Amino acid sequence: MILTEWFIFFLILQVIHFLGTWKLYVKAGRKAWEAIVPVYNAVVLMKIINRPWWWVILLFIPVINVIMLPVIWVETIRSFGKNSTTDTILVIVTLGFYIFYVNYMLDVTYIEDRDLKPKTATGEWISSILFAVVAATIVHTYFMQPYTIPTGSLERTLLVGDFLFVSKFHYGARTPMTAVSFPMVHDTIPLVRTKSYTSKPQYPYFRLPGFQKIKRNDIVVFSWPIDTVRFFRDRSKKSFYKPIDKKSNYVKRCVAIPGDSLSVVDGYVHINGGRTKLPSRAQVQFSYTGTTKGNNFNLQNLYDRYKIKAKNPQEFGYDNQRFFVKGMTEEAATRFKNHPNVASIQRMIASEGQKDPNIFPNNGKVNWNSDNFGPIYIPEAGKTVKMDLKSFSLYRRIIEVYEGSELGIDNKLSVNGTQILLNGEPIQSYTFKQDYYWMMGDNRHNSEDSRAWGYVPENHVVGKPVFVWFSWDTDAKGLFNKIRWERMFTTVGGDGEPVSYFKYFLILLAGWIIYGQYRKRKKGA
Repeated sequence: MILTEWFIFFLILQVIHFLGTWKLYVKAGRKAWEAIVPVYNAVVLMKIINRPWWWVILLFIPVINVIMLPVIWVETIRSFGKNSTTDTILVIVTLGFYIFYVNYMLDVTYIEDRDLKPKTATGEWISSILFAVVAATIVHTYFMQPYTIPTGSLERTLLVGDFLFVSKFHYGARTPMTAVSFPMVHDTIPLVRTKSYTSKPQYPYFRLPGFQKIKRNDIVVFSWPIDTVRFFRDRSKKSFYKPIDKKSNYVKRCVAIPGDSLSVVDGYVHINGGRTKLPSRAQVQFSYTGTTKGNNFNLQNLYDRYKIKAKNPQEFGYDNQRFFVKGMTEEAATRFKNHPNVASIQRMIASEGQKDPNIFPNNGKVNWNSDNFGPIYIPEAGKTVKMDLKSFSLYRRIIEVYEGSELGIDNKLSVNGTQILLNGEPIQSYTFKQDYYWMMGDNRHNSEDSRAWGYVPENHVVGKPVFVWFSWDTDAKGLFNKIRWERMFTTVGGDGEPVSYFKYFLILLAGWIIYGQYRKRKKGA
């Protein structure tokens, strides 16, 4: 729904609210006209049901309003003596229209000094849980979101098993676009394995102001543009339609920002003609192969010394002649060369000009591969590019999907000879409506990233990982060793080795507990 459609829908809701409540407003000592004035009618209603005025704000926060509406329906009928379980069920299952029956058909009396405290322990629990969900949803949606690293595409900066806090406010929180959604989950309701949202209606895209722009080489969490995950961890070969904010979350390094010219040369990223310099914590990895002197490899030793996940056959394999490693730094490869069972080792690389049809723009017409790619331009909002057969392939999805169907616009690009047509009309150029980014993993041969599916639009950006609060190493031996103690409570950004603030957290936690016990004793004295 576009902004105009939402405005009309909002006015319709105001009329429905007026028709269903104006008599109740009068019985509560208010004027009938107060029930139809937008926003003001909600403030007055909060006074009628004896709830704080700031509840009105919650009604205008996407997702939160879906939780709050049933609460207000129930509070409204209870303010007029309809307290039974049957009344509560009826007002919820009728989506509030039971209030029409109370308004017109029943002779109810307004209870001005209604006791707001739940009358049962169950009611107390429900009330507490409800507002805990509201508070957690606000934090999760607009401030900080937990996230788990599921793959090794960014090792060794972020490791499989890292549990992160992702900041929504660094780049500006993206307000939900999905109007009706199950709270505190993403695209799938746990256990029942069904989608957690309705695809319609959709709010227009809006992002709150942030205090930082995405910088080159930032690690970014974003909505995967071409989502092949139907349900959580249920991968498919084809993409599924999902609203932007319900697409699967990915985390990669932003190697190129709007306005950059990017190319990949022998596996290394080049920006604007020069090889990019990564932060000190970033460790680029490649796949290696070589010959062996024997087959006596200690798998645990390979992981402890070289961080080779040898227990995973997709990460490491060998026989009595050759071996391969999927994901190792150049420094580790130099050390591994001195392993007593290694005769030779070389980096695996696709040569320049070797064609890979699985590489963006996925049409088999460019001689690009994951190691030698481009150059391409990273689109910037407001900038204009020439439209020809080459740019048609590069920007088709941008124009038809990211700046077309996902924004409610019916864009269709086609070719007539050498002429590019947009919705049947010839065009010589195109001006981009939003910024785009290029995301890649540091593990160059073990990362499904922009080289496979192209640009990441600005409206797909979720947030910035800022903190590792826990880390679990499934490949380590022994329960105590599986916890990466040195990574707990470390920052994601910065230079040098990560510094753990775990001990300081424990000191603060102990101080808080001691202070809490002190206050309890003081109150009891």
